[in-house]
Amino acid sequence: MATGSAAVGSWCASRPRRWVCLARARQTQRKGREAIHDKTAAVPVIIHGDAAFAGQGVVAETLNLGALRGYSTGGTIHIITNNQIGFTTDMRDARSTRHASDAAKGWDVPIIHVNADDAEACLAAIRLAMAYREKFAQDVLIDQVGYRRHGHNEGDEPAYTQPLMYERIKAHPTVRTVYAEQLAAEGVQSSAESTKEAEAAYQRLIDVQASFKTATTRPAATEPPKPDRRGAGPEVETAVPAELLTALNEQLLTWPDGFTVNPKLKKQLERRRTAVGPAGGIDWAHAEALALGSLLAEGVPIRFTGQDTERGTFSHRHMVQHDAVSGVEYCPIQHLPGALAPLELHNSPLSELATIGFEYGYSAAAPEALVLWEAQYGDFVNGAQVMIDQFLVSGLSKWGLTTRLTLLLPHGYEGGGPEHSSARLERFLQLAAEGNIRVANPTTSGQYFHLLRRQARRTRQRPLVVMTPKSLLRLPQAGSTLADLASGSWKPVIDDTTVADASAVRRVLLCSGKVYYDLLSEAAKHPSRPAIVRVEQLYSFPEPELRQVLGRYPNAREIVWVQEEPQNMGAWTFLEPRLQKLMPAGARLSYTGRPERASPAEGYPAAHSVEQKRIVAEALG
Repeated sequence: MATGSAAVGSWCASRPRRWVCLARARQTQRKGREAIHDKTAAVPVIIHGDAAFAGQGVVAETLNLGALRGYSTGGTIHIITNNQIGFTTDMRDARSTRHASDAAKGWDVPIIHVNADDAEACLAAIRLAMAYREKFAQDVLIDQVGYRRHGHNEGDEPAYTQPLMYERIKAHPTVRTVYAEQLAAEGVQSSAESTKEAEAAYQRLIDVQASFKTATTRPAATEPPKPDRRGAGPEVETAVPAELLTALNEQLLTWPDGFTVNPKLKKQLERRRTAVGPAGGIDWAHAEALALGSLLAEGVPIRFTGQDTERGTFSHRHMVQHDAVSGVEYCPIQHLPGALAPLELHNSPLSELATIGFEYGYSAAAPEALVLWEAQYGDFVNGAQVMIDQFLVSGLSKWGLTTRLTLLLPHGYEGGGPEHSSARLERFLQLAAEGNIRVANPTTSGQYFHLLRRQARRTRQRPLVVMTPKSLLRLPQAGSTLADLASGSWKPVIDDTTVADASAVRRVLLCSGKVYYDLLSEAAKHPSRPAIVRVEQLYSFPEPELRQVLGRYPNAREIVWVQEEPQNMGAWTFLEPRLQKLMPAGARLSYTGRPERASPAEGYPAAHSVEQKRIVAEALG
């Protein structure tokens, strides 16, 4: 351990970041059509604090991942650096069990209790844990019972709250002293030799610290310029030749001999054959499958997990199919003849914090892969807010670490109530700064196709947060044609192509997401129909594209931002100051949507319908 403390470093184990596990990514070979998982390639080790192990819910979430197909690492070595105190809180106030490790009993994890003052016993515990993992490929936990010699930090005085404990600790020899006396008594090493080694080791640490201080206090003039993180980076080609998409489509609709597709599902899937024809009709899941299939053909590995992801929450994806007679599973996209990289596809448990943390760690260790996680409903992502705040949005600023992790969060107001309507778009936009993330709210399947391919192919990695739809998954107007996929590209802003004379427009509606179709369905009934412009990319803010579009309406006198969300939620508070800077001369910016509210949505479908109609009517004027 370290001089003077049997549990030094346990402070960092109380933070959720210690749960980010890179082992699965390093154990997985992502070349060729199949992902090969070698559990012996890396050994994950997680260090916990005793108070955190009992108190943090993410512990249970992570232990539950241990034996799951999509998350197993062949056993994790868990070590509790047990100080018998949590900052200033005694054990009797920190947990309801005798041992800090008792939570692991629910997963039949073997627990090794060891005295942290006994250095050789600690080593034996590690050897036993490693042997158990190698034999059974399961988690094992070491409860290293020790103490914290000093306070929680350099300025803390622990005797204020634990005077008796710290009186005993002050009189107790350090771990190094105890072990040095043992070695001297056994004739292995003299006290003088032990002291000399300890002083040399301490001096090495002093030298390293001095070197670090020197490196961080160089004159500003000699420091290299920091890289520009704000820019979007170079764009990439996202269109795919029509003949390749047609071939992929046929392969995705091919099953082994004797495989019985569910009759109802087969009718739905067969529609995809005609959807690539001139009439179009490529829906959301269809475009997604073609995007992912084309990336596999280009050699981009993909890991796709989430809550009910294999079928899709809204029964739209059906990427994994089940034989109607035998129940055998088959995933066509994992058997593409021309695939140069594998697709890992797994349903995740009903967890957010641990699973998003896991995928963040995986994507950090596998930068060449497109890693996606999907929520059952976007509202549920609030269960992972700690991981989002401390890693996803701030990792680039804190450590220069970023990934291409992509969150798919179903979002949209359709009468589902306050827990099934909002992916809390406003929170991601509030956290967006210094080019740290990407936030998009696409309204067509073609846009989604190009967005996914763009995220996978861009050299400048950033996490992507996608507000995915619910009703739009099958809405014909939100569908696309083969030509949209074969020749189009991602459009941050989509202008109103139905406007014949832009100079005659006096009112322009700006919106994002599903509300566009609510407006569109009613707009045709208005004789003086306003222009309706969609903002598909919210961050990075598409200032050049919006400026160009608004410039097409030189006589517009009113620019209205329309949203379904309450005024204190959604994109309005983020966009308002930015839109003000783009207003054409003589134009006024206004807001239409729900008023400020404490809850995201109405709890009754009837009330939702009334409010939705009001928003549309008010916006159209």
